[in-house]
Amino acid sequence: MSDIVIKILYMVSCIFFIRGIKLLGKTDTARKGNLYSSIGMLIACVTVLCEKQVLGSWSANPLENGYVYIAAAIVIGSVIGIFWSKKVEMTGMPQLVALFNGFGGLSSLLVAIAQYVCQPKGDYFTAASLGLTIAIGAVAFTGSVVAWGKLSGKAFKKNVAIPFKNALNAIICIIGFLGIVAYAFFTANNPFGLSNIEFIGIVVSTAAFLLLGFTMVIPIGGGDMPVIISFLNALSGLAAAFAGFAINNTVLVVSGCLVGASGLILTLIMCKAMNRKFSNLLFKSFGGSKKKAGANGPAKEPKAISVEDAYVILEAAKNVVIVPGYGMAVAQAQHAVKELCDKLEANGAEVNFAIHPVAGRMPGHMNVLLAEANVPYEQLKTSDEMNPQMSNVDVAIIIGANDVVNPDAIHDQSSPLYGMPIVNAHEAKTVFVLKRGKGTGFSGVENPLFTNDNTVMIYGDAKSTVSQLVSEFNS
Repeated sequence: MSDIVIKILYMVSCIFFIRGIKLLGKTDTARKGNLYSSIGMLIACVTVLCEKQVLGSWSANPLENGYVYIAAAIVIGSVIGIFWSKKVEMTGMPQLVALFNGFGGLSSLLVAIAQYVCQPKGDYFTAASLGLTIAIGAVAFTGSVVAWGKLSGKAFKKNVAIPFKNALNAIICIIGFLGIVAYAFFTANNPFGLSNIEFIGIVVSTAAFLLLGFTMVIPIGGGDMPVIISFLNALSGLAAAFAGFAINNTVLVVSGCLVGASGLILTLIMCKAMNRKFSNLLFKSFGGSKKKAGANGPAKEPKAISVEDAYVILEAAKNVVIVPGYGMAVAQAQHAVKELCDKLEANGAEVNFAIHPVAGRMPGHMNVLLAEANVPYEQLKTSDEMNPQMSNVDVAIIIGANDVVNPDAIHDQSSPLYGMPIVNAHEAKTVFVLKRGKGTGFSGVENPLFTNDNTVMIYGDAKSTVSQLVSEFNS
């Protein structure tokens, strides 16, 4: 295949990537965006195999044919991917996304190490790019593994306070970059008299940045994982871009930059939604102190209500807003919620969904769940869109949400959540809160909304409660 054809195919695949990411920006076109991106990746992979003459090589011994190993890797990866897609429920999607980010960083790291082992060191720019690929890929890998452990509850369940964390991370980072400098800019004839300084540099850099990913993410509270997931996603894309420079592959540079840029933009959006500065993401531990119940006086008891009484109020409501949270995902209540939505609309009520940017445990978690239940896209509103109308809402139904509706974020400067934009559900005329019990949210902060005069609690499994409300409408 000629060079001009290869360049054209790379350009076509890049166009598919760009178009795919554009379509991913809207819920109703996201599926098509995934398809376009997949087509672009298929074109890029086949083009790489042709460019490197992997498909054209042939040997009587199958084990000497490179495409045999590639085909085996594709089959194994496809089987694992299909198994995970069938087994993992929507509640497990955030930690799966975190793990995929880690695998992206690990793949870039392995590509860089393979390049070091198989190819002689190129010019300074290429060598530095290889070192940065190792650095960023290693941080993305171990950081994502920690995020996966926190979200899944299988590891790192408690926040770990690292003494002098920023100083320690700075020292580790400096050691790692010294390893990159040793590899990229020194040869066997170096002033230190070390014959294997390049190898030492690679090992030191890899070990240092693997450790940095751990120490950077481990102090961060689980409630702030949506932000760190999007940041790690940006790092995995950036690692891929530097890997493209290291192996001189244009399409890898373009696709990596697209992922890195989109991930960084999403990180900034998430930081704004949580009233965090980007510098806090890197240098401060999130969700530090927790406000205890009774800190501002005697604790009030939430008022409970039965499903039958809740139905009487809903039956008369003409404007209803549903605020979903991670509890809806845990209960797998999205389909029951869609049924309730249909019953309310048939009864003459206007129904909308107020979705906070960080509701759930990854960006877009609630949107995905509700789209799965075929909730119309036009009913999915952001908190900014719904808040001006909230005082006119007859009933706000909070399903498994906590921190994103906590009014202390507005009124109490001593709260760890103070300044975080929320869904102003407390302004509705009546608030239903569907919860399993009286516990706090993922951040561990008490929510005074639950004891407001206009709030009533409906305790129990969210799916069961919503299904009972649907049954009341049916009868």
